[in-house]
Amino acid sequence: MTTHWADIPPPTPPRAGVVGFSLGVLRFLAIAITIYSLLVVLLLARLIERPLGKRALSPRIVQLASRISLFFMGMGLKVVGKPMHHSGAIVANHASWLDIFTLSAAARICFVSKAEVRKWPLIGFIAQATGTVFIERKSSHAKQQKELFHQRLLADDPLLFFPEGTSTDACRILKFKSTLFAAFFEPDLADKLWIQPATVIYHAPEGTDPRLYGWWGDMEFAPHFMMVLTARRNGRVEIVFHEPVRVSDFSDRKALAAYCESVIRKTFEQRKKRLPDI
Repeated sequence: MTTHWADIPPPTPPRAGVVGFSLGVLRFLAIAITIYSLLVVLLLARLIERPLGKRALSPRIVQLASRISLFFMGMGLKVVGKPMHHSGAIVANHASWLDIFTLSAAARICFVSKAEVRKWPLIGFIAQATGTVFIERKSSHAKQQKELFHQRLLADDPLLFFPEGTSTDACRILKFKSTLFAAFFEPDLADKLWIQPATVIYHAPEGTDPRLYGWWGDMEFAPHFMMVLTARRNGRVEIVFHEPVRVSDFSDRKALAAYCESVIRKTFEQRKKRLPDI
């Protein structure tokens, strides 16, 4: 019987030791001070943006906070290509809570996230403050979610969402769900919007499990977060921004979702090495 990848136990975190624990505490304090200091600036910026009806300053502040946080984590960041300047959204594969920091560091964006993220310690608070669009995965909320998404697109917010619908072990791409793509095909939007695929590839430190940064299944946030902070040597993440495409060039949401998946999957498989056998 074939074992499903999500049923395989996660990698055992490296032992931190006294030095690693001390490093983790220092990193946590540095990141917390950075985030909450810039959060004050962010809230002031939101007060300025509200009467203008456009988020011009807040994505820049979030990007700065994310870049500083990655620096303190010891996580390297390489960006290939550039985020688009068209109206629309970026879509990316989803591996971990780390995506919040890595993608925000690479582009000025507002995330579209599942509603459960509101309850996550630290991350949930940050997500709410930065203007994240929270969506319910229940079918009964589908119409309401589509209208909310529609409103944010009309406001020209720089959105980013994960069509896989869940995070992974950082070693594979799941089939893209087309549900959220439907909002782009509204009559008043299709001719105006673009979609840009982005591939996210995590490279664990040499000699460690390639799934080290993946966060999936029943894994708890706090232990995984501390594992990253206490690591004496962290790896790097590579983000590839592909050429954006016009929504109107595709027949429907399924065709657009399939195209984005194929572009992201191809680049991921070319650049990601040492996939674990299952």
